[in-house]
Amino acid sequence: METVFDDISSALRKPHSDAWDNIRAIAMDIAGKFFTGVAIGTGFAIVHAFAG
Repeated sequence: METVFDDISSALRKPHSDAWDNIRAIAMDIAGKFFTGVAIGTGFAIVHAFAG
């Protein structure tokens, strides 16, 4: 019965994080914003080209 509680406590423990987690999160955020901007800009360029 105690092993059940050990499994539950290990599952609820905070995941291990290293120093690169914050840098990775910031880089992914910047990359996401950049590629979203590229996609929107490409859409505007295509619409502008068709509109004349």
